[in-house]
Amino acid sequence: MNKKTGDILTIGFALFAMFFGAGNLLLPPYIGIQIGDHVWVTILAFGLTGILLPFLGILSVVNAGDKFEDLAAKIHPLLSPILGTIIMLCIGPLIAIPRTAATTYEVGVLPSFPASGPILTSVIFFVVTWLLTIRPSRVVDIIGNILTPLLIVLLIILILTGILSPTDSYKDSALSSGQSFTLGFIDGYQTLDVLASVIFAGIIITAAKVKGYQNARSKMQVVITAGALSSSFLFIIYGGLIYLGATSGISGTSIKRSELLMQISNSILGPYGNIGIAISIALACLTTSIALVTAFGTFFSSLSNGKLGYKLLVTLCCAASCVLSITGVDNIITFAYPILSFVYPITITLVLYSVFFGSIVKNRTPYIYALLASTVIAIFYLLKHFSLLSENILEVLNYIPLFEYELGWVIPSAICFFGTWAIAGSGKQQQQIIC
Repeated sequence: MNKKTGDILTIGFALFAMFFGAGNLLLPPYIGIQIGDHVWVTILAFGLTGILLPFLGILSVVNAGDKFEDLAAKIHPLLSPILGTIIMLCIGPLIAIPRTAATTYEVGVLPSFPASGPILTSVIFFVVTWLLTIRPSRVVDIIGNILTPLLIVLLIILILTGILSPTDSYKDSALSSGQSFTLGFIDGYQTLDVLASVIFAGIIITAAKVKGYQNARSKMQVVITAGALSSSFLFIIYGGLIYLGATSGISGTSIKRSELLMQISNSILGPYGNIGIAISIALACLTTSIALVTAFGTFFSSLSNGKLGYKLLVTLCCAASCVLSITGVDNIITFAYPILSFVYPITITLVLYSVFFGSIVKNRTPYIYALLASTVIAIFYLLKHFSLLSENILEVLNYIPLFEYELGWVIPSAICFFGTWAIAGSGKQQQQIIC
């Protein structure tokens, strides 16, 4: 194996480990039990928001520079602090980090210790996270390097066994293929990977540069190839887990996501397979938590120009995450839906137009108006999820193409982008066009 191949494998596995956290494991089987035989259309939809868009998120940052701030600064100086703060809160103490501890308890601890409670587990989990984040150690590298291949092997064994010997046949579903697509697409938001991708891209790019890939071409080749490797594993595992859910014989959505995963694992691999997956997932969640807490502390310390100390931010993040994690995985996921319905359309708009038009359209104005259009629609989705829109308003909004499929931002953002591009041109904008 030559050096470049080894570096790509190392960076690819590292990227997989960062992306593959709590929601990535628990969401697909739960989607599967709701869709009947609409497996492939759902896998496609989940793959769009859970795999393809995160890959494009990394690509957008690579094209722009070395970190998220470089991407955002090309659009507007306020975009990085505002959108960056929202993203960091979502992949930080509001949703993603608490979910890692809650998953560790529900999948890694509760099955073996049914009488245990979440508080002690969460406290221990975040004390360990805090110690390894405050004083970075090779322990994290060891866990990541050993755990990721082990986790992939265990999950592929689980999936292949389940495919070769399905537990049951597809159950009838009340969802149409279109509704199944929407379910897969929107639940892909819950992986938080598009949001994480624009932050994690900086970590991956730095790792590539440390390994000697300094010029733009070699850096891009290594990062893109590593991203494709990570995406391939994610597609196999997501698709397999959705299929296992669809053929699990379970159709009631009242079951907790963690209980569903353990039931599927137990029926396919038995109790020993359950134990192996539980341990691996607990360690995977710990590694993800450490990466996210570190990113949180680094981002806000930089944003405040050092006025907020890294150690203080890390401590506050761990404390807040510990409190929220006790509420449980399902409650965290339910809480996250309205927030993600707001932030995801904005982030996707930024990623898509930056990737496909960043080298052509240098004028900032089309990007700004596309983002404003997506933001307006995203606000309507936020209000809709909180039941703050009347039936009359919803009836009007449903005239927007794709609105009922949670994709109502697509056409308005495209109209604003291409319309403004046609009026303002592709070159660098004049200062007076927009403040």
